[in-house]
Amino acid sequence: MQTRNGVKGIVLAGGTGSRLWPVTTAVSKQLMPIFDKPMIYYPLSTLVMAGVREILIITTPRDRQQFERLLGDGSRFGLRLDYASQPTPAGIAEALLLGETFIDDSPVALILGDNIFHGVGLGRQLSRHRGRDGAHLFAYPVGNPEAYGVVEFDATGRVISIEEKPAAPRSRYAVPGLYFYDHKVVDIVRDLKPSDRGELEITAVNAAYLAAGELTVTVLDRGTAWLDTGTFTSMVQASEYVRVMEERQGLKIGCLEEAAWRAGLIDDQQLAALADPLVPSGYGIYLRNLLEWTPAHRGDVRVLTGQRADIDH
Repeated sequence: MQTRNGVKGIVLAGGTGSRLWPVTTAVSKQLMPIFDKPMIYYPLSTLVMAGVREILIITTPRDRQQFERLLGDGSRFGLRLDYASQPTPAGIAEALLLGETFIDDSPVALILGDNIFHGVGLGRQLSRHRGRDGAHLFAYPVGNPEAYGVVEFDATGRVISIEEKPAAPRSRYAVPGLYFYDHKVVDIVRDLKPSDRGELEITAVNAAYLAAGELTVTVLDRGTAWLDTGTFTSMVQASEYVRVMEERQGLKIGCLEEAAWRAGLIDDQQLAALADPLVPSGYGIYLRNLLEWTPAHRGDVRVLTGQRADIDH
């Protein structure tokens, strides 16, 4: 596989949030808090860790202004953020059509706005697959694979099938909501027919790459956490996971400001400016404390993680 530069990112943060009614009749699910930060901070931080700098956020026409008020054009994080509206949800793959102009001829990373990833070395692992030809997915063992897209491997680890919510799953490996595609993906989606659910299925996109011999899948390391926050119960579980890990380690998960700083997108002065208005909640104090680390401490972090941007946040 050849590697290209300039991969772009899409965060799908639309949908009706019907599993979270009545709360989501007033506010987008992806703007609701997972412990101490908005849900959308987590997928955005994942893309930053993967080396993505230009990101399109797709949301509903009703909620778009709220996202813009929260994140702006992304410049304060060293990013370029664009926005697009999805009037009615018509499948995950529709995000790639809505982002056609944004994608242009670049490779793209698509992440669902309610998915959280956390683990040692995750940034380094994701960046290895950025901008490659074909499609690259991840697999994660779950106890209820029938609720997800499921990937099947043969004895050698080669992918042999991928199915959407099968009644009789052929494996326990679910496909999390993070997908890397080359620029051909828009043409593939354009040729899709809606499923029986009336949606453009992302699994059909992945199956097309598999049929062409251009699909690869990496099983996420055992120490990696993948959290799907689509229900009240899973949101509470995710918030508790983040709370426990942050209090135990003293490091935040999904902290967009920190992710941008560690990636070198903003400098110390810019991080300090972001911290100041956030001090009353304690969030800004954490950002200030990052700047009090000595150079030697930062050096130790680089040794432990392989690169400054690979701290889990």
